[in-house]
Amino acid sequence: MSGEPILEVKDLTVGFPTDDGVVHAVRGVSYSVAAREVVGIVGESGCGKSVTSMAMMGLLPRTARIGGSIRFRGQELVGAPKKALRALRGSKIAMIFQDPMTAMNPVYTVGWQLGEALRAHSDLSGRAASKRAIELLDLVGIPQPERRAEQYPHEFSGGMRQRAMIAMAISNNPDVIIADEPTTALDVTVQAQVLETLLRLKDEVNAAIILITHDLGVVAGMVDDLKVMYAGRIVESGTVDDIFYRPRMPYTVGLLGSLPSAAGGTDRLTPIKGSPPSLLRLKPGCPFSARCPIVRDECLSVEPELAGVGPGHLAACVATDEVAAMANPKDMFHAPPLVVAGSEADT
Repeated sequence: MSGEPILEVKDLTVGFPTDDGVVHAVRGVSYSVAAREVVGIVGESGCGKSVTSMAMMGLLPRTARIGGSIRFRGQELVGAPKKALRALRGSKIAMIFQDPMTAMNPVYTVGWQLGEALRAHSDLSGRAASKRAIELLDLVGIPQPERRAEQYPHEFSGGMRQRAMIAMAISNNPDVIIADEPTTALDVTVQAQVLETLLRLKDEVNAAIILITHDLGVVAGMVDDLKVMYAGRIVESGTVDDIFYRPRMPYTVGLLGSLPSAAGGTDRLTPIKGSPPSLLRLKPGCPFSARCPIVRDECLSVEPELAGVGPGHLAACVATDEVAAMANPKDMFHAPPLVVAGSEADT
């Protein structure tokens, strides 16, 4: 994996004007992606994950106010002409959308749509594009690709539609693949198959991946670098081991506490009480303060910046030392033990 970034996001901001004011959906997001690296972005719905990716692809509405910088191999994408963005989109930067049923056109066959994606960025003939479409369907593990290429999206299962979207994303050998909730609404077995397909193809086409999800369990065995977003900002950043075993931001601890343990046990899940704040009129201070179990007075006045808490590990919290000193940080959310009939807890 090369250390040179191919995609750099610096102080990205995105606002959407409304009758009531500007919704600040993304607030100063910065990160970079190197070749063949897998970067995970996690957080609750509405925290700005997908808006960030849409800004990279140039898919936000005209009314969106975009600031900061997005550079792909040195080329600035913020404010770039539409023609330049169209040349990059699908060719150098590809996206796997959350819902393949709405992302694919229901009146054209899957093979035709794959061929169209190929011909949009090359001078392939129709016959050559059709042949390559069949090869791509076979590459992502779809059985009987010749027959399936003649079928429509509604004739595919959910997992097969998602594989077809992956095939479309890799069709032009992109440098960066943005996967926006690629396993939503799929059962656990199919999720694993889709993620395995994505990782295998990453190495075959030498692409970097930005994996956007609300499920920390999805990123556990996949990503090299993990970003936790809340209220339009990155609030913690580090390796998977940093985030899972040494979290320093209470919000991250809450996300981890909401994951069921593979080992079972009698501990309750620890949901985070309340809801994310409105991004229309954010109050001063830390956006998580209203939901944080260890909130301090200073949390209500100043929003903390990302600061180093270890090698390559950053967190936006004034209580990182307090979180680090806890034997089990999840206890801060005070979840009572679950009493299970027949267990020791019930005797």
